[in-house]
Amino acid sequence: MTAPLAALQWDVFCRVIDNFGDIGVCWRLATQLAGQGQQVRLWVDDASALQWMAPDGCPGVDVRAWDAPVPAAHEAPPDVMLEAFGCEIAPEFIAYSAKQKISRGHKPVWINLEYLSAEAYVERNHRLPSPLLTGPAAGWTRWFFYPGFTPATGGLLREPDLMARREAFDRSAWRAAHAAAFGLCGIGPGHRWVSLFCYEPAALPDLLRQCQAQPTQLLVPPGRPTAAVQAVLAEGRSEIALQRLSDNREQLSISYLPHRPQAAFDEMLWACDFNAVRGEDSLVRALWAGQALVWHIYPQHDNAHHDKLWAFLDWLQAPASLRQFHATWNGLDSAPLQWPDDGTLSEWTACIAAARARLLTQDNLVAQLLGFVAEKR
Repeated sequence: MTAPLAALQWDVFCRVIDNFGDIGVCWRLATQLAGQGQQVRLWVDDASALQWMAPDGCPGVDVRAWDAPVPAAHEAPPDVMLEAFGCEIAPEFIAYSAKQKISRGHKPVWINLEYLSAEAYVERNHRLPSPLLTGPAAGWTRWFFYPGFTPATGGLLREPDLMARREAFDRSAWRAAHAAAFGLCGIGPGHRWVSLFCYEPAALPDLLRQCQAQPTQLLVPPGRPTAAVQAVLAEGRSEIALQRLSDNREQLSISYLPHRPQAAFDEMLWACDFNAVRGEDSLVRALWAGQALVWHIYPQHDNAHHDKLWAFLDWLQAPASLRQFHATWNGLDSAPLQWPDDGTLSEWTACIAAARARLLTQDNLVAQLLGFVAEKR
């Protein structure tokens, strides 16, 4: 067993490509490292989302602009350099680190934290070295580190107390508070709660229409999800009735939510019966929530996301109905969207709960990173 890692200086690098997934993952990583006693400098080219994602900051995490000067002489040099998603650390910082290596006598552990996937190549490439042949860091090694869903990968981000907080969560109280905040009425045991964090799925009109089969409270985060829903409604689809919940069972109520901190986003997922999520960070959080979900995978121009989606569904051991729902939701086929009845929804929830149970037997991503760094130092 690896001995506990002494407090080290981690420099984590993040470029925000689009949406909030890059900074969301990196912020969770940084705060969980800090929670384990590590010191973290988070270098990011656009930290604006942290104003609502993490308004209170985090002790032990120092957020710095991507183009800020390298650390001053009185500051600790990096023990670990971690670049997220192949963002390529600035040449100035690499040169600074190489100079520090000369004076300190040892170089930092350099990690390239890759994207999440269930595809077979992840297990093959996890922890592989990539020697640097040129530049000020010539002769160093950069290590590939792959998050993943199996014991042969780097695992997933998970706070040590996450499941305890999930277990203690009062769903009824959360729903009542939400209803009061949005002036809703008539919300009872027979109402289905759904979160919608998506891009612009072609099947969205079908989902909105079918949500009326039973009273449904739809929670829509800001940004692209809100714009997508409002674009559908603007098309004048009169068959979509948008009313407050009442005794009428043919009703759909939509709540357009403000931006919220990460912990509050997690609670929204815990409060819902079904979560539509997208990208990487919200998929992982929906798995920890343990409720039925559909993943809107980030589309790629060469359709490489198709194989990635099928690999995830294979690992998930998804029933045929959930696989078909994913295919339609992600535009992989033109089959009609089949909104689940209560029995099907229960089957989907059981599938996610079983997958979560498998994940909980594995070390989380931060624990594995700490062990890896202790090994390489």
